[in-house]
Amino acid sequence: MSLDPSVSLRSTTVSRLRAAGCVFAEDEAELLFSAARDAAELDVLVERRAAGLPLEHVVGWAEFGGLRIAVDRGVFVPRRRTEFLIERAVALAAPGALCVDLCCGSGAAGAVLLSAVPGARVYAADIEPAAVECARRNIEPRGGHVFGGDLFAPLPDGLRGRVAVLVANVPYVPTEEVGLLPPEAREHEPLVALDGGPDGLDVLRRVAAEAPGWLAPGGHLLVETSERQTGAAVAAVSAHGLDARIVACEERYATVLVATRAG
Repeated sequence: MSLDPSVSLRSTTVSRLRAAGCVFAEDEAELLFSAARDAAELDVLVERRAAGLPLEHVVGWAEFGGLRIAVDRGVFVPRRRTEFLIERAVALAAPGALCVDLCCGSGAAGAVLLSAVPGARVYAADIEPAAVECARRNIEPRGGHVFGGDLFAPLPDGLRGRVAVLVANVPYVPTEEVGLLPPEAREHEPLVALDGGPDGLDVLRRVAAEAPGWLAPGGHLLVETSERQTGAAVAAVSAHGLDARIVACEERYATVLVATRAG
């Protein structure tokens, strides 16, 4: 049962959040009210948020693709712009499609695929133990499978050459720019989920090198990147025989690389 705040408590909470620099203080206050069972718990939650903990870590979940995704502390928070990536993946996935969610984090992408694609078979993997445990809570109750390990390494060999849709939300922030990220990200999310190497494309190159061996003929690899990285990203996947194109959503500042194995 959530807290039913008085006018004064509501005003005080919003003021505390504004003072902490929360731009959407009113909206965040409503989420904190819904998460708190009483005024004492609300005070603890507001204090955590004011101290810089991501809102999703404070309340324990994030809304993504129409689902409530559990998000534990120390786990990468699914971004709204990444909804564009998963929308493209859903559009390419036929009923019963075999799908893989690499660098799955909380498992948000895999959970949406299972929810939106009839009969989808989803396998997810992440190198971060905390992410693996969180992803299992979001994916396995929906019928998917989650593995811990580096990229493709922990996946069952039987998936090779059979994957119709491969979503890889790889880190793509250049190493020198990680320090410029908002404190919420750089202080509370794992570095391995943010740092993409000197030019931000190290992990993408590793995925591109192995993806053709896992994709079915006509299968698709989808990766989020930045607008300024599109040329190098296309070159990285094209070097391994995949046909690449870029799609974008200006409203969500989202850029997605879609690479297809020849049929």
